[in-house]
Amino acid sequence: MDTDQARGKWDATKGACPTRQVLGRIGDTWSMLVISTLEKHGTLRSGQLKLLIEGVTQKMLTQTLRHLERDGIVERTVVATVPVTVTYTLTPLGLSLSAAVATMRTWAYEHMDEIAAARDEYDAES
Repeated sequence: MDTDQARGKWDATKGACPTRQVLGRIGDTWSMLVISTLEKHGTLRSGQLKLLIEGVTQKMLTQTLRHLERDGIVERTVVATVPVTVTYTLTPLGLSLSAAVATMRTWAYEHMDEIAAARDEYDAES
């Protein structure tokens, strides 16, 4: 353990840093889109999420929901109906994260023209 870790400070560039796992989970495209969709629409079934999140496969949606549930960001509720109804909603932890996701989404909207221009410039030079 290095001295920063001993003092309770972690270096996210190091493999042992726990923030790497968290950032890896919440920073992936599908997690961000699931969090945003649940924040906007509230409690949803898996099929509803799939319809609202363009391009996500059922396999990827299922994996993403399981990971987010494991991390305490999404709550899965099973309702004893015929057939069984399963819904997903953001937990209080997930709701606190949705504010950060919204900030990133706003930043992306505000800067997408600049990013597109930079990509065009880079591609023209390559």
